[in-house]
Amino acid sequence: MSQPLRIGPHTLSAPVVLAPMAGITNAPFRTLCREFSGGRGLFVSEMITSRALVERNEKTMRLVEFDRTERPRSIQLYGVDPVTVGKAARMIVDEDLADHIDLNFGCPVPKVTRKGGGSALPYKRPLLRAILHEAVQNAGGLPVTMKMRKGVDDDHLTHLDAGRIAVEEGISAVALHGRTAAQHYGGTADWDAIARLREAVTEIPVLGNGDIWSADDAVRMVEETGCDGVVVGRGCLGRPWLFADLAAAFDAQAGGRPAYARPTFGQVADVMVRHAELLGEWLGDEERGVIDFRKHVSWYTKGFTVGSEARRGLAVSSSLAELRSLLDGLDLDQPWPAGAEGPRGRTQSKNRVVLPDGWLKDPWDAGCVGAEAELDTSGG
Repeated sequence: MSQPLRIGPHTLSAPVVLAPMAGITNAPFRTLCREFSGGRGLFVSEMITSRALVERNEKTMRLVEFDRTERPRSIQLYGVDPVTVGKAARMIVDEDLADHIDLNFGCPVPKVTRKGGGSALPYKRPLLRAILHEAVQNAGGLPVTMKMRKGVDDDHLTHLDAGRIAVEEGISAVALHGRTAAQHYGGTADWDAIARLREAVTEIPVLGNGDIWSADDAVRMVEETGCDGVVVGRGCLGRPWLFADLAAAFDAQAGGRPAYARPTFGQVADVMVRHAELLGEWLGDEERGVIDFRKHVSWYTKGFTVGSEARRGLAVSSSLAELRSLLDGLDLDQPWPAGAEGPRGRTQSKNRVVLPDGWLKDPWDAGCVGAEAELDTSGG
């Protein structure tokens, strides 16, 4: 049996966290992941821009709505201005919007880093400290955690300094994606960096993220790095039952071999239809739900014999009846294929980070990031 993971007052019986992903980890997808896990773990919202939250942007306010069964409710905030982040944290407390706040410093998207935001921001240590300070001071006792990358590139690493600053400012846990901003999602995640952070930060939980494509990967990361838990992103795309595998794997650490989910295509098809149905209910319109679901088709069908014509049909379906009919026309008895394992989602590598002029000149400069860096872009 794995050790429970404590994040502030919250105890997670399985040390597993669903990583925020834009357009993916909305309430319907979190519902599926949570159901498969038996409610074990932490399932974080899509990234919420702090300025948009404070300004009560209509789309943003919808994204911070949680199902009544979600506990603890977890919001990931993205912000570049300490005062605005503090106001957003205070708003979450005053309006009882969530039970946990996570801060995103992992986004490597050029339109964010070129303004000094996302994974570029921790290089400016004083600015990072100011944001963490305002978040914790305004969180009213809610636990505040942070997710980050190793640094800008291999010559400008920040994770060890950021980890120490996090401890000093009262952050409840830190999560490290073992890639630099320059890597984006390419190459191999550096699990050794997670181990070094665990050695440097002993006061609070350290979570590892990167290249967890299976439950065995998650257990191996914990064993090799000593981290206290894992954060899973792309590995669960089109595979929400991965959280059942993760819970089983950590339960079996003391001995024995867990039984992993290996659904037939028919079982996968049932989950696909339910996912689309939940999206329709959440959006208040069946067609909009099925259209939003289209981006998940390739992930759910990965490795199965579907055929290009059928795949195209699924990707342009616009009603639950059409989606169900197209799926029923395929071989539903197909067993879980070996081709469904392994990497999924984005894998590109940029090898270069676009930054503001002179950004790397002085890491101890207080830095200033413009409001235009606060875009509705997630990742990390």
